[in-house]
Amino acid sequence: MEKEIKNTANEPLQQYKKPSGFEDVWKMFMETDRILSEKFKETDKKIKELSALFTSQWGKLVESLVEGDLVKLLNERGIKVERTVQRVKGNRNGENFEFDIIALNGEEIVIVEVKTTLRPDDIKTFHEKLWKAKQYLPEYKERKIYGAVAYISVEGSADRMAEKAGMFVIKATGSSSSLVNGDDFIPKAF
Repeated sequence: MEKEIKNTANEPLQQYKKPSGFEDVWKMFMETDRILSEKFKETDKKIKELSALFTSQWGKLVESLVEGDLVKLLNERGIKVERTVQRVKGNRNGENFEFDIIALNGEEIVIVEVKTTLRPDDIKTFHEKLWKAKQYLPEYKERKIYGAVAYISVEGSADRMAEKAGMFVIKATGSSSSLVNGDDFIPKAF
């Protein structure tokens, strides 16, 4: 007597017959493994899509927290910011670039890299981008360019690395943000 077995998607799995030996059992095992592998791949893809969406939205929230207080924070440090722009993207000489926030006035700009968790590798990568900023943004080539990193949490000594590299260090806290550099901090122009 044959009995049809269905999987959770109500698709026929296979006709059930009592296996006659090891090879039949092995074939059944391999078919089950194949079906489960396909299902796991679909699930993994959906999880990755949701994770990317969450990360993107979380990053935009942190950018908004930082951008809201950025003008005030920089003005308090003697950089009279007139306005800010977010998510400046482009391509120069075949290289793609993106800057999270740029604060500017007539003579200076501050480029801010925003991370939910600031890591040492983020500092190295951003430092390299700062040195290329005048190439990426030729409209600002006559201005002094300063760097800043903003974050919610920090790994290792990434915040101290940023300060030693001459960058402003901004911690997003609650509904605002604050500079954590000492009062005697002098930013480096890139």
